[in-house]
Amino acid sequence: MTEETWGQIQQNLLQTVGKNNYVNWIEPLEYSDYDDGVATFLVPTHFMGNWVQRNFGDAILSEITKSGTPVTRLEFAVPNGGPKPQSAPRAARAVTAPQTEETAGAPLDARFRFDSFVVGKPNELAHAAAKRVADGGPVTFNPLFLYGGVGLGKTHLMHAIAWELKEKHPEAKIVYLSAEQFMYRFVQALRDKDMMAFKQLYRSVDVLMVDDVQFIAGKDATQEEFFHTFNALVDSGKQVILSADRAPTEIPGIEDRIVSRLQSGLIADLHPTNYELRLGILQQKVEQYSGQFKNLEISDGVLEFLAHRISTNVRVLEGALMRLFAFGALVGHEITLDLAQDCLSDILRASDRKITVEEIQRKVADHYSIRLSDLIGPKRVRTFARPRQVAMYLAKQLTSRSLPEIGRRFGGRDHTTVMHGVRRIEELQQKDSQIADDLELLRRLLEA
Repeated sequence: MTEETWGQIQQNLLQTVGKNNYVNWIEPLEYSDYDDGVATFLVPTHFMGNWVQRNFGDAILSEITKSGTPVTRLEFAVPNGGPKPQSAPRAARAVTAPQTEETAGAPLDARFRFDSFVVGKPNELAHAAAKRVADGGPVTFNPLFLYGGVGLGKTHLMHAIAWELKEKHPEAKIVYLSAEQFMYRFVQALRDKDMMAFKQLYRSVDVLMVDDVQFIAGKDATQEEFFHTFNALVDSGKQVILSADRAPTEIPGIEDRIVSRLQSGLIADLHPTNYELRLGILQQKVEQYSGQFKNLEISDGVLEFLAHRISTNVRVLEGALMRLFAFGALVGHEITLDLAQDCLSDILRASDRKITVEEIQRKVADHYSIRLSDLIGPKRVRTFARPRQVAMYLAKQLTSRSLPEIGRRFGGRDHTTVMHGVRRIEELQQKDSQIADDLELLRRLLEA
């Protein structure tokens, strides 16, 4: 196997494992040699080698085999003099806790900078707060908590903050990682009986950035360590920046003391993008692609069409535009509206508005001025029970989810409970004008 072959295998793995896993775990692997069915790779730490072996070993073996190389085993070696693992079990025993802030965190994406982040009303507060924190200096918001749905820019802002802090304060110890990585490194430290090194590392940084903190929900031991790490940093005036897919109070399974701590700083919501923001993002991307796709023209109305039709996810929107440019360049054709509709037919179908149970729950909770956690929680008092039944009824009417699926999204309730709630609302709307008005208003809001 050659380095060129490994480069092609990496591209295949990118499609298999996804971009985040690829950037964090596959891209850092350096092909070393191949001998008698054993492929050896250089890794920064034993921890990474063990993690890749356990989670992506089968996928790597499969892709290498497909390339025509008869590989039977993978080995991972640390180039700085660390012992070279001879087998997967031995590699697992050789794992040690990370020792520096460089190995403690995850790689940063060079594309995610402030100058490539398009600002609009849905994200202006989050952007302003991120810029303020990235300036460094006295801690103002601690923690800064960013939340929003998939593809709205949370990770982009996190990376942008880290890049700017590194450039303005190169001496600062800055660690960025996902909550999943934090958990696995915590578990590894427990296994290696090296918790002291783990604690010393993560509590000695100047800035700790943890992405997708909803991942630690329900994981008691990890939450315990996260809570104490969080407290140690905040109490010593160090900056903590976190992100999640929803507000702290709406993450089920997060301890109340952690929620309370998270609420002590600034919470900034990245709302779903509006038309103007999506159009601005597309226009910026066109400028960015102009150097890569020279002499390729795009007809009037195409960007407006995309901004209108693809409204839920910025990543999908950007991917659609890249596909159009690539297709236009390959066939030597101007990007017209007809071409866009043909080339993106699958994306356009998938992007047609679909109402989700989670969206219904949020709208109902807002309408009745109750917390989302109470709406889906166990309390049966009328203040929460009636809105819960309204949400169940709307979920049955406006989504394709089955009763058992709806029940699972309402705190794991049985389908018979959902059925009872639906029937109760059906009865009430015939004789209670307030319930009927609420249903009509909520339906309009959801279908808008």
